[in-house]
Amino acid sequence: MEQRTYNQYCATARTLDLVGERWTLLLIRELLTGPKRFGDLRGNLRGLGTGLLAARLKHLEREGLVGRVTLPPPARTPAYALTPAGEDLAPAVLALARWGLTWAMDSPREEETFHPGWALLGLEACFDADAAAGLRAVYEFRVDDEVFHARIDDGAIDMVHGPAQRPDVSVTAGGEVLRDIAAGRTGLAEAVDAGAAVAHGDQEALRRLYRLFRLPRRRSRTGEGGAP
Repeated sequence: MEQRTYNQYCATARTLDLVGERWTLLLIRELLTGPKRFGDLRGNLRGLGTGLLAARLKHLEREGLVGRVTLPPPARTPAYALTPAGEDLAPAVLALARWGLTWAMDSPREEETFHPGWALLGLEACFDADAAAGLRAVYEFRVDDEVFHARIDDGAIDMVHGPAQRPDVSVTAGGEVLRDIAAGRTGLAEAVDAGAAVAHGDQEALRRLYRLFRLPRRRSRTGEGGAP
């Protein structure tokens, strides 16, 4: 597959030459929470055919953004992971997510799919480093059949796919609940109070968790009161 180029000596254009093709940034998004097998990527990206997925991964490998790894035991299966250059795209992807929460998110559409990891990355995009100052804690999120954990270290966050060894707080919720939290339709504390989510662990760490994510106010792209 021939790689298209803007043929511009510009940092933005050069970056878009690498990651501007359809599905490419979504592959980066999937790998931001850790290595994924080919089948995992195909399952999470409905609409991306097997051939095009393979082509996009080959492109990212060739450009030094993705590499092949072997998952640790008990899986021991081949997978794809971001290189340091690929990981350095995280702020750009999270900035796009934050922009989307402000300017692009309305009610879910009937044809849209959803995976919990997407909502967790949306929350990471709204992480309030000031609210996490001095906090060192591990939060585990069990959502439907998926498990993620967030490691907070004095204002920094690292969101990873998979269980935590010794979480300070564990949160269990359904995917729809997490989707509503990430979209700003409810809060985690409200979901726990209503019984829609269950949280247990260190009470001080739990109290701090409720303040760690500051979602932006949704705004209309077409003016006050106009629908996006």
